[in-house]
Amino acid sequence: MSQCTPSGNGSEKPTLRQLIGSALAAAFGVQSETNRLRDFKAGSPKAFIIAGLTATVLFILTVYIIVQLVLAFAGR
Repeated sequence: MSQCTPSGNGSEKPTLRQLIGSALAAAFGVQSETNRLRDFKAGSPKAFIIAGLTATVLFILTVYIIVQLVLAFAGR
C-alpha cells in the first residue's frame, strides 16, 4: 500500500503547492487516490474551500479577459 506523504507520517498538513495542485486536480476530476487520502487525513476543509474558490474566480476572470480581447480585436 502506498504512503500518503513522503515521510510516511499521515498527520503532516499539505503544503501550499499541494493545496493548489489538489484544487486544480479536483476541478478537472483527476485527483489521485494517494493525494485524496492525504488531503482528507491532514488537510483543513477551510483551506481547500478557499483554494477552490480562488481557482474558480481566477478561471472566470481569465475567460472574461480572453473574451474581451477577442471582441476588441474583432471590432477592428
